[in-house]
Amino acid sequence: MDNKLSKGAYGGVSGKDYVPYVSSGSKSGGNVVVLIIGIFLAALFSASTAYSGMKSGLTVAAGIPGSIIGSAFIAAFAKQKGILGKNLLQGMSSGGESVASGIIFVLPAILLIGAKVTFLEGLVVGVAGVLFGIGIASLVHNYLMVEEHGKLMYPESMAISETLVASEGAGETMKYMGIGFGIAGIITVVTSSFLNVANNVISYVNESFYKWKFEVEVNPLLLGIGFIVGIDVSLTMFAGSILSNFGIMPLIGYFVNLGRNGATVWNDPSVAINAMQVKDIAGSYVKYIGAGMMLSGGFIGAIKLIPTIVASIKETMNAKSSNGTGSSSAGNVILLSGIVITFIGGFMISGGNIFMAITASILSLFLSLLFAIVSGRLTGTIGTSNLPVSGMTIASIVIVTLLFVVMGWKSPANNKSLLLFGTFIVTVISVAAGYCQSQKVTFIVGGDKNEMQKYFAIAGIVGTVVVIGTILLLSTKLSMTGDNVQFALPQANLMATLTAGIMSGELPWVMVITGIVMGIVLYILKLPVMTIAIGFYLPIATNSIILIGALVRVFIEKTSKSKEDKEVKIANGIGLSSGLVAGGSILGLVGIVLQVTGVLKGNGPSGFSASNGMAFVILAVLIIATIIPIMKSKVKDAKK
Repeated sequence: MDNKLSKGAYGGVSGKDYVPYVSSGSKSGGNVVVLIIGIFLAALFSASTAYSGMKSGLTVAAGIPGSIIGSAFIAAFAKQKGILGKNLLQGMSSGGESVASGIIFVLPAILLIGAKVTFLEGLVVGVAGVLFGIGIASLVHNYLMVEEHGKLMYPESMAISETLVASEGAGETMKYMGIGFGIAGIITVVTSSFLNVANNVISYVNESFYKWKFEVEVNPLLLGIGFIVGIDVSLTMFAGSILSNFGIMPLIGYFVNLGRNGATVWNDPSVAINAMQVKDIAGSYVKYIGAGMMLSGGFIGAIKLIPTIVASIKETMNAKSSNGTGSSSAGNVILLSGIVITFIGGFMISGGNIFMAITASILSLFLSLLFAIVSGRLTGTIGTSNLPVSGMTIASIVIVTLLFVVMGWKSPANNKSLLLFGTFIVTVISVAAGYCQSQKVTFIVGGDKNEMQKYFAIAGIVGTVVVIGTILLLSTKLSMTGDNVQFALPQANLMATLTAGIMSGELPWVMVITGIVMGIVLYILKLPVMTIAIGFYLPIATNSIILIGALVRVFIEKTSKSKEDKEVKIANGIGLSSGLVAGGSILGLVGIVLQVTGVLKGNGPSGFSASNGMAFVILAVLIIATIIPIMKSKVKDAKK
């Protein structure tokens, strides 16, 4: 076999006539060794995604790094399974990441409203979402993968497939991932997560007449994310930060100085209006304008999806009736299991309210079914990394919230139940996308779709266990407010703000509506509303280091001597950046767990180590350590 895909992989032939990369022999790539490695990778990527996603509000698809790491493991422990074993491992990596990318959007909101969630509640809701998402996606497998072959391109699936067949480059990419992991590990250990002996935040705050704040968090995982997502997304997010920190915040600060004595902040009577500092303006006012922008972005995205929803359902039904093919028997069992567990979970989280359990479960299943099909189809167009999960989730949760308000279920306990139903919905959406992406790779390389289905389901359940455990371990850190905030949680904060505010009637609508109007204006100007809104909402410290990561990529591109040289350096740079994300996430998570359990204690940095100067030194070291290995890579490296 040649180490490249055929032209038919990209279209030009009907799906039923396409000859996959592995066209003869056994279609099985699994055994006990592959399963054990896959479980490890699912746990690794779910933990990493949970940490980095809650930190930055962005998640990175695990298919390509999973295929690279999987290739190394297969070569070492299961060489006879070859590309089909590698394919299962990329699917299991994606399964763990997909679950985390969904759950972290909503479940932490329960902690933010002051409630608590048990491991069993989170597990049941998450597992139900995994099984229902896979089950629904399997119903439309033949339509999305075979009938639409060449029409739905599944860009990330094709990139993963190319990575799998070009297995000779895996060792070189693994080297760069290892370098990135090492860089992230060293910097993470000496900063806040472990030894806490060096300051890693460059901070300038002006509390005078023109109030503003500029910060840079020197964090390897965030720099890695910036390199991966590129300059367009990073710069757009940073534009949102400029608007919030140098536009809206100073404007509110100007009126703060005119506040009467005795007037206090609307949600904190202990703070006088005319004594507000930058942190008060950001937390009590700018935050809610940002929430309004994200809300408008979500609804605009959901409204734009209506034609896609209608077309997807219509074409799927037509395809199903014309060929009579649907999911496998295993897929039907998975789907039925998801429905049953959903109702069991509904009764469990509804506090004995049988009517709530039934109606909310049915509505959640219906919304999940619609958006799961849309999610699978959109993945075929734009991939999972660009999927508008936020928009679909916001629309779904608002609909479920309206049901709760109409029925009079407005207590904090009811709000917790609502958010658990929302967690189920977002898990279905995210898992369906990841599953379809992995199954397209299976179709292209020639694996067994039923085998991928089973392995992906196992990975999803493992990922659920890990993510719920991670969130509960970090619960004290996630619910922190003020200067102690370590996790941005933009989506979860929005869900908490939105549901609690609507149900209590205390949502600051003037600020939210202001944000909605700003979002509408951005849409009229044809600007990416949700990306700017997330940048507006996230701390500028997060957005600035993400932008620096993107600028490092621009530097690499501009200094490359040829197109081939640039492609090799960017590929190695993405490998190194994946290592930065993995190293920063895993070691950061371990460090915080050690802090929470009391194993690590410290007084923090002092003297020069606590200054902006130290943070600048660490930033310079991070940038140089990132650039040098990439610049040294040559075209011949990729051909070894």
